[in-house]
Amino acid sequence: MKKAVFFKAVLSLFVLFGMILFPGCKNRESEKAEKASETGASIVVFIPGVMAGSPIYEMLAEGIKKAAEDFAASNQGAAPSVTVIEGGFNQAEWESQVTTLAASASYDLIVSSNPSLPDIVSSVSTKFPKQKFLLLDGELEGNPNVYTLRYNQREQAYMAGYIAALASLEAIGAEPGAKRIGLVAAQEYPVMNNVILPGYIEGALAVDPGFSVDFRVVGNWFDAAKAAELAAGMIRGGVKVLLPIAGGAGAGVVQAASEADAKVVWFDTNGYAIRPGTVIGSTILRQDKAAYEKTTLYLKGALPFGKAEIAGMAQGFVDFVEDDPLYISSVNPSLREKQAALVASLRSGKLKLD
Repeated sequence: MKKAVFFKAVLSLFVLFGMILFPGCKNRESEKAEKASETGASIVVFIPGVMAGSPIYEMLAEGIKKAAEDFAASNQGAAPSVTVIEGGFNQAEWESQVTTLAASASYDLIVSSNPSLPDIVSSVSTKFPKQKFLLLDGELEGNPNVYTLRYNQREQAYMAGYIAALASLEAIGAEPGAKRIGLVAAQEYPVMNNVILPGYIEGALAVDPGFSVDFRVVGNWFDAAKAAELAAGMIRGGVKVLLPIAGGAGAGVVQAASEADAKVVWFDTNGYAIRPGTVIGSTILRQDKAAYEKTTLYLKGALPFGKAEIAGMAQGFVDFVEDDPLYISSVNPSLREKQAALVASLRSGKLKLD
């Protein structure tokens, strides 16, 4: 009996020394479980493209990270983990990449932002019904595992068309010729064809009913040379102001406009510093604000999955940058005054564009 007690004591000492001398032998699954309990949630941000040179995606990631940090601080706990993964420019690969993320079962929430993501997620969610998704700049209603927020891009495009027409009239002056503004898009997709392009035309017609829009498509989101070629042809055809919605390819439009003394209206982010004097208007999306608020709701267990919401100027998610010194120095006061009146009417709700 004494011998059995002795052996038990020796065995206990060996276990104790082993835990002290070899902490790496601790069960790895236990470590994972402890880490998960510390963070409380694991979020992955899928970038449909690359972060570099894409402020709209940088804002997405920054908003989510800030939400995780603030949530942890307010709850006096570790921050939920946030992983950012770039999908690259090949859109054909995005669905398989999102599928891989869902299949890994490593993330409580997958977040992304692009009008094409709702269709992809609709397909992926049928295979992985427990996976939750938060999608910005897209729309999918009725899926119990998906929440979407679509920006009111009719308002955004309307403001772009309005200032483009004002600047075109100023450039045309007494010259004869057609009243025409340009739009260079990366691709055609439902929001572009049904919301942005009509809203852009609508804004121009509010300035002068004689305006039309020259609409061209690059075919991808990165070919700046092709975009520059399209823009140069439009300018030769009499276009004085262009709106690029083409991702990285938009740089080609700015270059062509700068070389021909034409002007550019920027979309989604503040673009005045891209080419001062050439960019004469910027309509923006508050992607960081949306990402922060909706991620915070998720962490609080209050994000309404299954809903597809739309938000615009009244909610502070869409706006026009009119206080930038480069805008003030590049655009004459009378034009800025007219644009300011339009922006004020949209912010106040006096002018409503559903």
